[in-house]
Amino acid sequence: MTRRFVGEDVVLYRTDDGELHAVHPYCPHLGAHLGGGRVEGQNLVCPFHRFAFAPDGRCAHAPGGPAPRARLSHHTVSERNGFIFIWHEHRGASPSWHLPQEFSTEVPPTAVWTGEALTHVQEVTENAVDYRHLPVMHGVTVQERIPPTTEGPFLRLSLRLTPQRFPAIGKVVGDYAFQMAGLGCFRTETNLPPLGLVVYTWAMFTPTEPRRTRLLLATACTPADRPHHSVAWITRHSLHRCLARAVLWAGARALRQDMPVFNTKRYEPRPRLAAGDEAIGLYRHWARQFYPDIHGGCSGAPTAPDGATPQKTHRYTT
Repeated sequence: MTRRFVGEDVVLYRTDDGELHAVHPYCPHLGAHLGGGRVEGQNLVCPFHRFAFAPDGRCAHAPGGPAPRARLSHHTVSERNGFIFIWHEHRGASPSWHLPQEFSTEVPPTAVWTGEALTHVQEVTENAVDYRHLPVMHGVTVQERIPPTTEGPFLRLSLRLTPQRFPAIGKVVGDYAFQMAGLGCFRTETNLPPLGLVVYTWAMFTPTEPRRTRLLLATACTPADRPHHSVAWITRHSLHRCLARAVLWAGARALRQDMPVFNTKRYEPRPRLAAGDEAIGLYRHWARQFYPDIHGGCSGAPTAPDGATPQKTHRYTT
């Protein structure tokens, strides 16, 4: 399959043994797009002249003669909880950090929603620390239980939202523990004490073009005591799937409410922050690390929301 990522196509495929690969899209022979090709055994085969490329990227077969010295360029990929993460290379650099173990849980997502916003990926993620918009846009009050803290490419915080309305559940007070990894993804663990449940939400934001971001939400629900292998849990499993869908619906509804603002706002590089906006200032400072050095000369490198490229050397994933 072909997916758009930071202004260019990425071709993803699995070999017959299930190994995942993500490659740059054009055949080095005459430039055919490999998204129209096919997998034969362990090789990715170009649709134009049937040049075949091995999992390590080398050309393994050419029609009518020996294979030329040609290679496909690969992205670094990893999988967590059924999600595929691709590292955006800056000048060919290998990943300088990896997703934390907490991004994997014993509970796989059971409900998924996708959408698109006409804005920069940093703007979407910033929404999680913009407490002031929550009562205005979503009708909930917010209490900061644990203020935002940063550690390298990770940002963590905990909020209590009161009340949140879920379909078929009604109004519920929820404690939300957020963990961000770069600008592309964060995971939320939501404790719902009145229901004795924990809901996991994965929010994945993929920058596809300079002001276009693909949104993905996924949810899973489990009992707070997590008796995954008990008979009781198995019998309630269908109920938990329904509750996961209810939480997903609420999250997607909130994003849709924000969409008119996302699609029309402009980025303020020097915002006039007020009391209560401290988390936004911390987030903006933290986000600077995910852009390559403007002096590095990397054309096509991701740019900040205002079009400038902060002078840092770290990368980001989504």
